[in-house]
Amino acid sequence: MRTAFVVAGALLLAACGSPDQPAAAPVASVSSAVTPAMANTAPASLARYDGYGDVRFGMDEAAFAEAWRGELKGAPSLGSGCFYKTPKGVTPPADIAFMFEGGHFVRYDVGTAKGTAPGGGKVGMDEAQIRALYGARIVTQPHKYVSGANYLRIAAPHGDEVLVFETDAQGRITRWRVGVPPQIDYVEGCG
Repeated sequence: MRTAFVVAGALLLAACGSPDQPAAAPVASVSSAVTPAMANTAPASLARYDGYGDVRFGMDEAAFAEAWRGELKGAPSLGSGCFYKTPKGVTPPADIAFMFEGGHFVRYDVGTAKGTAPGGGKVGMDEAQIRALYGARIVTQPHKYVSGANYLRIAAPHGDEVLVFETDAQGRITRWRVGVPPQIDYVEGCG
């Protein structure tokens, strides 16, 4: 019986790898297998409604640092319970900054087009593009300091987290942030 399995296996391998037979048709490469629908989806991003990459809202500073596994700079000033940490080499408010209040991670802010928000929004898009992505979930509020500008507030599909896009007076996205109430609605960073 064992010999029959060995012979059957050898015959199968010989049929698959025979130099006399034409090679099997090549498998389509990943790039050629992308459908138009897939090409229109947002690229993968570390941004999430419940945190960023491996860090989650509510983590204390020690758990955040362990999950982040990279060098961070920033510490609370004397008498302040709210502050930002940024990865080494990042100058706030560009790229990304992580807000902590009461010793816990509560929000992150993005000020460049390098990052993609949950759902696909980015700095530089116009308000119409954001509305096309997020639809009826958007609640529009006037900007506190810029006449004609808005905050576009989008509740997470699940949970208490919120995504906020800021526009300029021309309706272009200038920055965005994700976090939990009430910190998500602080319009002056920790202020």
